[in-house]
Amino acid sequence: MEIKAVKFREHGFYTQPFAFGGEGGEYDKNVRYRGSLQNYLIDCGDEVILVDTGLPAGTPEENPDENSVAYTGKDICSYMEALDKLGYKPEQVTTILLTHKHPDHSGELRSFPNAKVYVNKDELGVPELQGLDNLVPVSFTDGAYYNFPECQKIRDGIYFIKAKGHTNGNSLVVVETDGLFYMLHGDITYVDEALYENKLSVVYDDVAAARETLDRVRAFVSEHPTVYCSTHSPQGYENLEAKRVMDLNNPVPTVFEEVEFSKKEASGKYVCSACGYVYDPAEHDGVAFEDLPDDWKCPRCKRPKDKFNKA
Repeated sequence: MEIKAVKFREHGFYTQPFAFGGEGGEYDKNVRYRGSLQNYLIDCGDEVILVDTGLPAGTPEENPDENSVAYTGKDICSYMEALDKLGYKPEQVTTILLTHKHPDHSGELRSFPNAKVYVNKDELGVPELQGLDNLVPVSFTDGAYYNFPECQKIRDGIYFIKAKGHTNGNSLVVVETDGLFYMLHGDITYVDEALYENKLSVVYDDVAAARETLDRVRAFVSEHPTVYCSTHSPQGYENLEAKRVMDLNNPVPTVFEEVEFSKKEASGKYVCSACGYVYDPAEHDGVAFEDLPDDWKCPRCKRPKDKFNKA
């Protein structure tokens, strides 16, 4: 069994208030942790399993400035191009394990009509999943997985685990191979520093559930040799490539992102740095983003206007 990172954005950042501020507190907006975007692929030999499917093709790059709280990064290529670079074709994919609904995780589901898409049944009603006839609702009927109360065994060594909080239908994946536990997650944390520091991000549907999930994750990695594979931090694929076990008492030294802000002309579109939703004035009766009410929120993840970047 081999796990690979499907890399499609790099050189992003997540500020400390964004990555650490979910339960309050004062944090430094000028501290910018490295950001990226990648999902994961599990090659089982007899089948290919994806954990999430990237941003939709054509999602515009963000154009952050000094006030941006988060930035998903520059395009390396599209998700489907990244998959092709790894040597895989859509028809080889038999199974997709969806951690949650947000477009930077569910964006290319429609490119895999022959794969079974396993998804927490609590996510089924969301707009991102409408019109898909290959969904497999998961009720987590296989009992506990160590300290996680509910899981679904996908096959030997691969477990789909209920992890509510970031969204109400959030899940994570653990792969057992070569004596290690690989935790492939969506947004339990955006950066590894938040796991070390025991901090929630500002993006969640249920803060109490997010806290419970983070506590369970920290307890699990404390008790099992776990390679922690994030979606939004390059430490995700760095941990994977080095088979680096997470040690909460000995954090990997932080490398901060040094940002040169672009001066390129803005398109008028805005992108939610939390979930990837694109606000296009042409789809909203020509109303400019700047003219939206101050209390307007992202239709997808309900984050406020200050979580959006120019595109």
